[in-house]
Amino acid sequence: MTVTIGSRVIGGGHPAYLIGEIGLNHNGDVEIAKRLIDVAADAGVDAVKFQKRTPEISTPEHMRDIPRETPWGTMSYLDYRRRVEFDRDQYIEISDHAILRGLEWFASPWDVPSVAFLEDLGVAAHKVASACLTDRALLGALRDTSKPVILSTGMSTMAQITSAVEILGTDDLVLLHATSTYPMEPEEANLRMIPALRDRFPGVPVGYSGHERGLQVSLAAVALGAVAVERHITLDRTMWGSDHAASLEPAGLQHLVRDIRIIEAALGDGVKRVYDSEQGPLAKLRRVTT
Repeated sequence: MTVTIGSRVIGGGHPAYLIGEIGLNHNGDVEIAKRLIDVAADAGVDAVKFQKRTPEISTPEHMRDIPRETPWGTMSYLDYRRRVEFDRDQYIEISDHAILRGLEWFASPWDVPSVAFLEDLGVAAHKVASACLTDRALLGALRDTSKPVILSTGMSTMAQITSAVEILGTDDLVLLHATSTYPMEPEEANLRMIPALRDRFPGVPVGYSGHERGLQVSLAAVALGAVAVERHITLDRTMWGSDHAASLEPAGLQHLVRDIRIIEAALGDGVKRVYDSEQGPLAKLRRVTT
């Protein structure tokens, strides 16, 4: 089974669908968001992703009044969430720039009103953040859009993942194995969950959403058959914000895309053959033939 987002097909036998997760790494600045879109386009990814919240709904109540130090001074966590949200006009500007650069864009809605907000903007797909996997109302709203849904599975049990899949259905669904630590240590990657999820949900494309430092774990995920890879991207890992340390800078993203495409070419089709390029060494080195 495959899933189509825009002009790209996601599934076995197709190049991995590569997502540059901008998230909140724009720090509420449209110009930074557009520069990150440029970084993604220059690297050769397929899509960029944002996060959309209605802060008054999506911010856990126990977190709302906690003070947070920000570049704009000390403010409550709720006010910080408000500060980094884009409005409709800003998202239209972002959408126009992504289209200009040849990229799909979509977002992770963190509440039901955000689904309607994104639908009004005409996104091609939706992403479920790991933190939202158990939000049944949100999952139902996403199912009702009839758009492709990408579901991250971090901080979740297999029973919770199964329940979410039952709500969303398996048509136009992509699962992403994930571990929700920022940054993630390699010993917590558990990449064998990629084939495990394929076995548990036959026919559903399975990819990987990474929060690790470096490239090795994401590359290993592709070697294990991940059909989509999502990584956070940033202009500079030293920028203020919780996700920058687990993000790829422009050069790192370029290397990731390059190496994934090399790995895909190297995996081949599993059919043993003697290549034309082997004929010279064969004639020179093999003494006995049968």
